[in-house]
Amino acid sequence: MDWQGQKLAEQLMLVIFAAVGFITGYVLGSFQTMLLVYTAGVVLTSLITVPNWPLFNRHPLNWLDSDEAGKHPKPQPATSGPKKKASKK
Repeated sequence: MDWQGQKLAEQLMLVIFAAVGFITGYVLGSFQTMLLVYTAGVVLTSLITVPNWPLFNRHPLNWLDSDEAGKHPKPQPATSGPKKKASKK
């Protein structure tokens, strides 16, 4: 699954099923019903997204070959913390 597919799956699970669960729980006045609907949505989304469907892999990442990666310098870790200015005396 590529990054765009992960975003689609997250939107499907969090936005749609959270909204459906909240509306159902609000209309029926039941927190338990809301949680059950949301849990069913999470399970359904998991069953849909676990197989490697082409829908979720439209933008695959192109990785470098190990030979090609060895030719490029490795990134250096960034130093954190405030930099102090040298004071003039």
